Amino acid sequence: MTKLSTTAANPYAPPVSQLLSLGEPRGREWQEWRDYATLGISAEAVPELIRMATDAALNDGPPKSKSVWAPVHAWRALGQALAGGHPRAAEAVAPLLTLLHRIDAAQDDRVTNDLPKVLALIGAAALEPAANYLADAAHGDWARVAAATTLAEIGKKHPALRAECVARLAKQLEKFAEQPETVNTFVISALWDLRAVEAMSVIERAFASGLVDESVNGDLEDVQIHFGLKTQREHPRKPNRLTEMSQKLSGMREEIEAYERENAGLRETIAAMEAIVPKVEGSADDSEWKIPEPYVAPPKVGRNDPCPCGSGKKYKKCCGV
Repeated sequence: MTKLSTTAANPYAPPVSQLLSLGEPRGREWQEWRDYATLGISAEAVPELIRMATDAALNDGPPKSKSVWAPVHAWRALGQALAGGHPRAAEAVAPLLTLLHRIDAAQDDRVTNDLPKVLALIGAAALEPAANYLADAAHGDWARVAAATTLAEIGKKHPALRAECVARLAKQLEKFAEQPETVNTFVISALWDLRAVEAMSVIERAFASGLVDESVNGDLEDVQIHFGLKTQREHPRKPNRLTEMSQKLSGMREEIEAYERENAGLRETIAAMEAIVPKVEGSADDSEWKIPEPYVAPPKVGRNDPCPCGSGKKYKKCCGV
């Protein structure tokens, strides 16, 4: 009888159940994914992998548990199993796209970092659904950004699909006047990744509208230089969030340097004082120092005053003789 592994109430059978115990990817495994085929996982496991990838109990599980990373391994395994235009590829695309909402709803960086790459492995079957997701204003801004990134990743991984990815991104950018600055900015960023010089006309209009954050990929001239349309800047950059941050950092650096100079002067003063202050007499510890106290003369005694020795005689007839 096949032994089942369970999350809260959901059983997973081998080989997919192995993903529950892999835990967080470490070191190079973040970029160079493990080969899940070595665990016996193939396209036959697609339904179970989809279920695990979208399992809310796992995705929102205890942060320090190993099982919370099972969805990451599941969607990576899906990408590998369905790469190269597999007949079952379309089966996984829609469920995977539903995970993009977690970027806005749960600030899930795992989805941000991985899902565009997973969908790019799947390839052509993910292109139109990703473009439709990007076009739907009902989705969160950062989820839409991830959809734009997905189109860029597909275009880079599959050169035959690049032109279609650029066309879909450019079509979306045509709506720059009615969509958030964040979406405009990262659609341009996706076109930047694809070096989409053919989309330069709409990119220019988007920048001219002022609805692009120039702290992400720079201004229009930066894009033109990146696309090879210019070799160097002709105009100074306008202030933006990046330049403002740079100015603040520069100011902080100057304050730190001034503080260090002040402390260096204080250290020199202390060293000079230590060089002239005598050590405590009889002390074997060089770190013990004594600052000499000023001499205070004893009070003067009049000749007819009582003698300070306590004899009861006048001073002139006792110690003052």
